[in-house]
Amino acid sequence: MWIIFALLSAFFAALTSILAKIGIQNINSNLATAIRTVVVLVMSWGIVFITGKFSDLPNISHKNLLFLVLSGIATGLSWLFYYRALQIGEASKVIPIDKFSLVIGMTMAFVILKETITVKTIIGGLLITIGTFVLIF
Repeated sequence: MWIIFALLSAFFAALTSILAKIGIQNINSNLATAIRTVVVLVMSWGIVFITGKFSDLPNISHKNLLFLVLSGIATGLSWLFYYRALQIGEASKVIPIDKFSLVIGMTMAFVILKETITVKTIIGGLLITIGTFVLIF
């Protein structure tokens, strides 16, 4: 089941990039990011309320909250830089560089989370790296 969610995530991430490139024409990229963020905020809290998960809020530990806040800050910075890059660059070049986060994330998973490094993950990471550089140069 996780593969279906991952594929849907990839599809909507791709759609997001195309819609964003069209939507940021002639407006400030930071304003565009703020508008997008409000939509995500309303949608996310709406799902929390609809599914009845708001009552779980007091059960979140300080550690969970800290890392979720830090993740939110990282997401915000990522979106701000991404929208600016998308506004001034070609989507077909910005998107692959942004998706290079896959390799960076895999590396962090090995170093920080101590996840197992396999030959498949090394080969996959190298192929993504090569593909990224082929597309942008």
